[in-house]
Amino acid sequence: MTDANTNPDTGPVSASYANVDRALPVEDAAGLASEIIANTQEVIVGNGEAITHLVTAMLARGHVLLDDVPGVGKTMLARAVTRSIDASFKRVQFTPDLLPSDVTGVNVFNRKTGEFDFRPGPVFANVVLGDEINRAPPKTQSALLEAMEEGQVTVDGETRSLPQPFTVIATQNTVDTNRTYELPLAELDRFAKKLEVGYPSEASETAMLGRTTGTHPIETLEPVADRAQLQRARATVASVSATEPVREYVTRLARYTREHATLGVSPRGSIALLRAAQARAVLEKRDYVLPDDVQEEAEPVLAHRIRVEAGRDSTGIEVVRAAIEGVPVE
Repeated sequence: MTDANTNPDTGPVSASYANVDRALPVEDAAGLASEIIANTQEVIVGNGEAITHLVTAMLARGHVLLDDVPGVGKTMLARAVTRSIDASFKRVQFTPDLLPSDVTGVNVFNRKTGEFDFRPGPVFANVVLGDEINRAPPKTQSALLEAMEEGQVTVDGETRSLPQPFTVIATQNTVDTNRTYELPLAELDRFAKKLEVGYPSEASETAMLGRTTGTHPIETLEPVADRAQLQRARATVASVSATEPVREYVTRLARYTREHATLGVSPRGSIALLRAAQARAVLEKRDYVLPDDVQEEAEPVLAHRIRVEAGRDSTGIEVVRAAIEGVPVE
């Protein structure tokens, strides 16, 4: 493996992920991811693809938006994955009256000391579940922007680092639009992936009913990894090699979306795609990225960042699919 801090293959990587000595061997990182996926499937029947995409996003240091109709298990999926990792977890139920300080924290005057004490909000956790994020107004949603991009929050002019690893998993449904707010593009762009859970198959739904007739399996789910292991697996992903032809392929895909949509993929989206491809390579027990990894990750990483003209038949997903089909692999 190569050092992502000095090798241009992977671009800039923070020092916390640049130390290859602390990275797990690729086989061990792949095994860890497989254990988390299998453990999650003790609760979530079916939806193996969504679970895998969620885990790869966490390994790639990304955040995830789960978007689907009510009752298909978005929140349960997030809980099951996070319960599989022994790390701090906080849940925020987004509501119209939620304030930014309810997320980030607030300074409270201490009469005994005559000073202000900071009371951290729920964002100070390794994994933060933002449930029904589109029910909060944009001002409250924006409280997550700095946290998601920089791993820190600023309250009353003072900046505080968030615990690492840090991942936001948010849920929303676009069916019930009563008192909901559309997520601004700046926030959507900070989610590495947007996933849909979908309805289970007949066999999966029947199996799910059998598992939940008594105690729900989420109540007895035990972690199979800890925070330190996840950090080391992230270091493994960060050090996976992506050669210049692979990076050029990612760039061409992004440029295709910009040329065939009103709003195409941002450079942040290109970075997210390459990181997701690195994580996919680790799942396949490789320390180098192939174009196949890029193609496998392209749709959930890129589609939600694309806007097409009103009245056009195409969607962001169709633009990404056309890019994969039309952009040559050189």
